[in-house]
Amino acid sequence: MNFVMKAAMGGGPPDVGKMLGGEEKEEDPDAAKKEEERQEALRQQEEERKGKYAKMEAEREQMRQGIRDKYGLKKREEAEAEAAAAAEEPAAGSLTRPKKAVPTGCGDEEEEESIMDTVMKYLPGPLQDMLKK
Repeated sequence: MNFVMKAAMGGGPPDVGKMLGGEEKEEDPDAAKKEEERQEALRQQEEERKGKYAKMEAEREQMRQGIRDKYGLKKREEAEAEAAAAAEEPAAGSLTRPKKAVPTGCGDEEEEESIMDTVMKYLPGPLQDMLKK
């Protein structure tokens, strides 16, 4: 019972008074206006943050460009684009020969026969006779 008396007098936890049917907070009539101001402040902070980081990135890009100019480097996007364009172009004046679909000696019957003739030359006579049959 002492607990209920303390709560009624304001000495207990803050939500005990509400549980006992005590006073409830009234809504602030300016709450909508305050919320709108808060949202506007958040938007303004976000814009400032984006502006700050855009400025920092511009400074970094300027420094990168200075390094590229000093050492004769190309931007990564430009280098990749040039490599892709070079790969798409046919190799005109290339020093390497074009690749054939089937290498020579794979599946040609004439060459297989000539190989058998070469092998037969080195076999002794009786084995040659057996293989010819």
